[in-house]
Amino acid sequence: MCRWMAWMGEPVLIDELLFKTEHGLIDQSLHSRLGAETTNGDGFGVGWYGTGDGPGVYRSVSPAWDDANLRRLAGHIESPLFLAHVRAAVGSPVQETNCHPFQHGRWLLVHNGLINDFGRLRRDLMLAVDPDRFSAIQGSADSEVLLHLALTFGLEEDPLAGLERAIGFVEATARRHGIAPALQASIGVSDGETLWAVRYSTEGATRTLFVSADVDSLRALHPERARLQRMREGDRLVVSEPLVDLPGAWHEIPESSAVIVRPGGALEHVGFAPRLPEGPDVL
Repeated sequence: MCRWMAWMGEPVLIDELLFKTEHGLIDQSLHSRLGAETTNGDGFGVGWYGTGDGPGVYRSVSPAWDDANLRRLAGHIESPLFLAHVRAAVGSPVQETNCHPFQHGRWLLVHNGLINDFGRLRRDLMLAVDPDRFSAIQGSADSEVLLHLALTFGLEEDPLAGLERAIGFVEATARRHGIAPALQASIGVSDGETLWAVRYSTEGATRTLFVSADVDSLRALHPERARLQRMREGDRLVVSEPLVDLPGAWHEIPESSAVIVRPGGALEHVGFAPRLPEGPDVL
């Protein structure tokens, strides 16, 4: 379906992780080994945090491996926190407004997965979006609707709870329409200070998601890797599939769970369980 990655730590040039790793996201756009599709060439996007107000975002319908502007920009943009995504379209058109990451204010969201039979559910899901947010929906992708449902249900106050309510609402709506399973959801969300990563699917067979080991462990396990020795305490990666094949470097995020990466690299593992939003008009 798609591949995504997120970096949080010391400022790094984006091309170090997109282009200069053995199996970075650009390589995954052509040669994914763990995804539903080998090729993810239906557009891409990068969202990064730096010195400006809110995130910078660059999205394009070009295949990531063939976008000269991405290569030029990535070699000059240094960021302590960025999310990148390569897309394999499922159902919605290949257009810039359907490329990830999706943005609202300081928030960014990337998604690998889908809402099944979205065409049948789209009307009901969109009508549940807060009317004040409705006009902000620019594209036709299910992932963008999922972001605005999560915002409606409290993402900005409690990101995981907002996502649990949004996914709970999607599942309840799918049940009413006799659609099963409802969705696949490997999701990354950030407000520029913290990173949340969720792995959940209705059928319990979610697309892969990994988090890097702590820096001390990486250095000890692989002293021969100069790049790992340059990493600083607190540097973390969350990826759809590993960027390099190194034993002990990656920990798979379990089904129905989330990781929270806080400033300084502190990592928290928590459960993730969809729930219905409260209110008489939810369904």
